[in-house]
Amino acid sequence: MKRLLVLLTALCMILALAACGKGSTAGTATQGNKSVQTEDDDYYDGKPPITRKPGQSLKILARTSNYTNVDIANAEIVKKVIENAGITVNWQLVDHGNYSDAVTPMLSSGNVDADIIQIPDKDQNQTYIKSGLFVPLDEYFDYMPNFKAWLEKNPVIKAEITADDGHIYYVPGTNVGKDYQPVLMYNKVWLKKAGKDIPKTLDEFVDLIRHYKANDMNGNGNPNDEIPMSVTEAFLPYMFGPAFGLDLVSGFQADENGKVKYAYADPENYKNYLAFLNSLYREGLLEVEYTSLNRDQIVERVSNDLTGIVFDFSWQMSMLYSPSLPYYDGTEETAFVGAPPLSGTHEGFYVGRIELGNMFGVNAKSQNIVLACKFLDYAMSDECQEMYQWGIEGKSYIVDENGNKKFTEQARDNDWLQQLGINPAFVYPAQQSVASTDELVADWHARINAEIRPYVKDPWPFIYSTEEEAEIINTYFVDIETYIKENATAFITGTKSWMNLMTIWQGWNP
Repeated sequence: MKRLLVLLTALCMILALAACGKGSTAGTATQGNKSVQTEDDDYYDGKPPITRKPGQSLKILARTSNYTNVDIANAEIVKKVIENAGITVNWQLVDHGNYSDAVTPMLSSGNVDADIIQIPDKDQNQTYIKSGLFVPLDEYFDYMPNFKAWLEKNPVIKAEITADDGHIYYVPGTNVGKDYQPVLMYNKVWLKKAGKDIPKTLDEFVDLIRHYKANDMNGNGNPNDEIPMSVTEAFLPYMFGPAFGLDLVSGFQADENGKVKYAYADPENYKNYLAFLNSLYREGLLEVEYTSLNRDQIVERVSNDLTGIVFDFSWQMSMLYSPSLPYYDGTEETAFVGAPPLSGTHEGFYVGRIELGNMFGVNAKSQNIVLACKFLDYAMSDECQEMYQWGIEGKSYIVDENGNKKFTEQARDNDWLQQLGINPAFVYPAQQSVASTDELVADWHARINAEIRPYVKDPWPFIYSTEEEAEIINTYFVDIETYIKENATAFITGTKSWMNLMTIWQGWNP
């Protein structure tokens, strides 16, 4: 009888284990020194669906599209990823332009009700990491095969996003570093009418915009409605800083001796940069309302043939600004075309982008950590990246007999393509592609991008700050940036003198 009971007990245990193996994959995952229970159906090999349990959902905090006419949460590409994953998503989307101001205080208080969060910056000082706000993702790599494989193929990025404690906390999207970066664009029709070449120096540039201001460039009989250049405040440092030897985009740069300096603290070159902008402002070549100008307003000006120069990401060259011109016929001669940077006291250059794009983390307070990790992993898959870059087969692209992808005619309409959800970098970790961009833009645009690439300089790299550096930065930097922004505007518009502006640097030497 005892032997029979033992055998029956053993048989029950074997059957129970077999049942677990066949019908469920419940288990535990290690988080630090703790073990946390995973979901019942946690089998996942990097392919959709990410769960077979019905009714699973995630809350995602991210930002709206930078195109005001795009409802990114309802874009087909964005919805397709969710549908394939086999879950639902409750979006918490914050206005693109106000995201940092709105979300940073939420993170500082630790009061965020979301499973996945697009962090408002790159957490360079590891503020969120050290506050314990996000899960160390490497402890969940069993559920993230796509992300793990991608990191092994990108060792530089892996090193960049590895924190001081050796853990990885964020899944990044990536930018192309030297292609399709912000550039000067000139209306070729206006240039031809003015009888001038594309400027190479600041002096030539000023001569051109003076001509635009004084003449009836659009031929409507009114010589006073021309706006020589239309540039948002954010792009002025990209456009003119390098001509004075300044990388005001990165902020930090190394001099010829390898010593790192803060570009805004350069007493001679930064002064010259601001003085130049002040001279444009005083002459009416930089408009009075330049601080509030936005892309939508610029597009409206272009559509009414009121402006001759813009500065924006190169993507917009043949995808937005040129098609907005009333006479654009698809050729370079009737378009807004990109050009090399301007030189001044220094040889000009363009500042490229850090390849790290928007970063996404999993909230340490989430009740769905494993599901969130798997969703981010699927969002990093080749299948999803192909959608981000090319869209939906049969709608935005086709595959020819040689296996090459070709965009459809419909995809040439930038508004339509953005509404489809192309490159949804504000909600997913999307990787930009030069190949798909080259294929999408006009042939002349792709050629100009290649010609401009040699002028693009690597930005200051992404490096996590040490604890000592972070303490200094947290103590001073926000106040410094605020002071610079407020007083630079005041100097450009003539309400403050240079001596007022430089007061902050006196005695400041952490």
